[in-house]
Amino acid sequence: MKWVQVTVIFDSEDKQLATDLIADIFYEQGITGLVVEEPDIEHPEDWGKDAITPDHYSVIGYLLHDKQSEKQLKIIKKNLASLEKKNGIICKVVCSDVDESDWAHQWKAHFRPEKITENIIVKPTWSEYSGNHDEIILEIDPGMAFGTGIHPTTRMCITMIEKYLKPGDSFQDVGTGSGILMVAAVKLGAGRVWGTDNDEVAVDVAGKNLMQNKIPTASVNIITGNLVEKVGTRFDIVAGNITSKSILLLLNDIKKVLVKNSIFICSGIIEEDKNKVIQKLENLGFEVIEILTKETWVSIASILR
Repeated sequence: MKWVQVTVIFDSEDKQLATDLIADIFYEQGITGLVVEEPDIEHPEDWGKDAITPDHYSVIGYLLHDKQSEKQLKIIKKNLASLEKKNGIICKVVCSDVDESDWAHQWKAHFRPEKITENIIVKPTWSEYSGNHDEIILEIDPGMAFGTGIHPTTRMCITMIEKYLKPGDSFQDVGTGSGILMVAAVKLGAGRVWGTDNDEVAVDVAGKNLMQNKIPTASVNIITGNLVEKVGTRFDIVAGNITSKSILLLLNDIKKVLVKNSIFICSGIIEEDKNKVIQKLENLGFEVIEILTKETWVSIASILR
């Protein structure tokens, strides 16, 4: 399968804001499997000695090489040009064709075992990791889907799932991507677990990661579709690590999959949209019980009263 690698090299006084805004441009085109390169990022000690240190700040997305990709690329370039006018973010776009196998090889240079919480470790399927028997190991190969545990939104989401999920709880992951939140939920003791994503590639990747973690198919259900359509059942905990825009839309239908005292965890929110999300949650009868912030990203846990 052929892909177009779109590398957006950028310069801005506020590097984090620029990263978020560029990522949103990709997200708006349904491109979620992004790589963010930061030359001066501080990695934990167990990051991996052979990890590549990039030369530039950049955001990298992958477009399926088909008739739609040319149109998507034009929209991305147009929206990037507007960032320079509105926000002073200077962008250079570099495109190249890659095979899926080549992409997977490149990605491995950026993904190493990471400690997400005190007890949870995310480990790439191709890496070795020697931990202790009390740790929960999530084996993940992101393929062409978003979700490795490295990104702050995923880390905060997993932290909240670990805190609020009780053994036996039913769990739904909206926009499952690589399936990392589903894997975490099962290993933390969830009972019935569902994942939904409107990207068929992501659904396939999530299924493979569930198998990699030796999770019985009878205990999970992954479907391709809109955020809550085709589900037809309700859950104790629902998590959505998506985008601010998608969360605000999701809230219109979220009660269809919740019951009283269900917990909704939403992540992927940029800081400037935090109050919009909180206001809509409260208007719908949710009580916000926790807010986590890392860099310019926000995750919110709320309970339906």
